[in-house]
Amino acid sequence: MGPVRRAAGGARLALALLTVLPVRPRGDAAALGTAAAWFPAVGALIGVTAGGVWIAAEPTLGAGVAGVLATIALIVVTGALHQDGLADCADGLGVRGDRQRRLEVMRDPSIGAFGTIALVAWALLLATALAALPHADAVRTLVLAAALGRWGAVVHGAFAAPARAEGLGAAFSVSPAATVVATSSVVIAALALGPARGLAAVGAAGLATLATTAWARRALGGRTGDTLGATVAIVELVTCLVLVSFARG
Repeated sequence: MGPVRRAAGGARLALALLTVLPVRPRGDAAALGTAAAWFPAVGALIGVTAGGVWIAAEPTLGAGVAGVLATIALIVVTGALHQDGLADCADGLGVRGDRQRRLEVMRDPSIGAFGTIALVAWALLLATALAALPHADAVRTLVLAAALGRWGAVVHGAFAAPARAEGLGAAFSVSPAATVVATSSVVIAALALGPARGLAAVGAAGLATLATTAWARRALGGRTGDTLGATVAIVELVTCLVLVSFARG
């Protein structure tokens, strides 16, 4: 397979994994590491969708409703993939026991008290932050936040070994080349907002990714599909909060 076809296959696989779009992926789990290079671009597309919802709703419904609808759009277009990971990780964080016990709790399809609290807190903080955005900053904030969120998953996958021998976490073996491409794309996108704002967003996203990666390595022995999803959700939220603070400063 030539480089162009491999790139196209990686893009299709990233779209199929990260969105509910009816895209039929070409490739298997071994290709996920290559697809990771496309994660920020797919995130930007998700951000454009949510930003479009915000822009459409805000003039007639107000910024508060627009923030809620944009949050719902982020969840719907991804099939709640990352929110599911956030809830499972919160339940794993709250359980008492060793690594194996935490992993067992995270595999349970039911959501516990910690998971529910995490989801409610995430949604409230994000919707409130988006409601505080000036009209001119809505789309670019959501685009960069969604792109950085998926970049966080790439970095998390690169620096945390798999906690299990099977599953998405084990399959998501990120190549150094994919990490470099993904990082370069988000840095360029961030700097387009201006050096101070862009670098602050990247720095905050990096710190949030470092925190989730350190927790996953210490508490679980490495990454899982859930920790990848939780990283996306947390980085997305942190980036929005930082960019809102700049927009209203």
